[in-house]
Amino acid sequence: MPKSILILSLLLLCSNVFGQMKPYVLYNSKGKKVSYSKMVRKLAKADVVLFGELHDNPIAHWLQLKVTTELSSQRSLILGAEMFEADDQIPLNKYLNEEITYKGLDSMARLWPNYKTDYAPLVDFAKTNKLPFIATNVPRRYANLVYKNGFSILDSLNSDEKSWIAPLPIPFDSELPTYKNILSMMGDHGSPKLIMAQAIKDATMAYFILKNHKQNQLFLHFNGAYHSDFYEGILWYLKRDNASLNYVTLSTVSQDNLKKLLPDHLKKADFIICVDSDMTSTY
Repeated sequence: MPKSILILSLLLLCSNVFGQMKPYVLYNSKGKKVSYSKMVRKLAKADVVLFGELHDNPIAHWLQLKVTTELSSQRSLILGAEMFEADDQIPLNKYLNEEITYKGLDSMARLWPNYKTDYAPLVDFAKTNKLPFIATNVPRRYANLVYKNGFSILDSLNSDEKSWIAPLPIPFDSELPTYKNILSMMGDHGSPKLIMAQAIKDATMAYFILKNHKQNQLFLHFNGAYHSDFYEGILWYLKRDNASLNYVTLSTVSQDNLKKLLPDHLKKADFIICVDSDMTSTY
C-alpha cells in the first residue's frame, strides 16, 4: 500500500475510534448531505463519471482509489486521467502490459511530480485488473502554443500532432462562467488566449473520453475539479458531442467547517467532497 494511502487510512481509523468528526463530508449539488453508499449507487449507473480533485488533497486521492475499487466490482471500467497527455499513451500501455517497469514509464512519459503518491495507485489498479487507462489530456506544448497564439496556430500542426488533440476547429464559448472567472481571477495577467488554452485541454479530454468509451462500460475519469465544476469545462464538450450518455460529476472543495456546504460550492457537481481545510496536503 502506498505510504500516503496508509497514513490517510490510519488517520480515518483514528477519527472513527475516538469519535471525532470525519475529515470530509459528502454533499449533493443542493448542499444536502449524502452517504457514500448512495453516491456509489448513482455512479454505478453512469456512462461517464468525471471525478474532480484538488491535486494535492489526500482525501480526494484516497476516495478515487476507493471508488474505483467499488465500481470495478459492479461495472466494466475504463479509466482515464488529465494527468497523462495523449502522446504518453504508448508508454502507458507498455507499463499496463508489463512490457516496461515504473522506471521505464518514468523515463518515457511526463509523469506529474506527485505521481508516485497520488496516481500510481490508480494506474497500478488498472494494471493488476487488466483495465484500460486512457491518457486524455492535450500535450502541454500545444496548450502553450494556444496560450501564446490562439487556436489558429493549431492549423500548422502535422497530422500526427493533430491526432493528439481534439478535432479542429475547436468549438469555444468564451462566455461560459467558469472561463470568465479565470479571467477575473488572473486580473491583468488574463487574456482570451489564456481561456483558449484551458478550452483546448477540456475539449481534448472530452474527445478522448468519448473516443474510448464503449457501450455498457463506465468511463471513470480523473481531473482537476475546475475542469468539470458547475457542469462546464469537459462536460460542456461531452454533452455537445454526445448528449445521450449519462454523465455524473464529482468535485472536491475545502472548508473550515464541514457542517454546511458554503454557498460558493453549491451546484458545483452532482456530488461534492467537502474536506476539512486542516487536512494535510500530498505535496
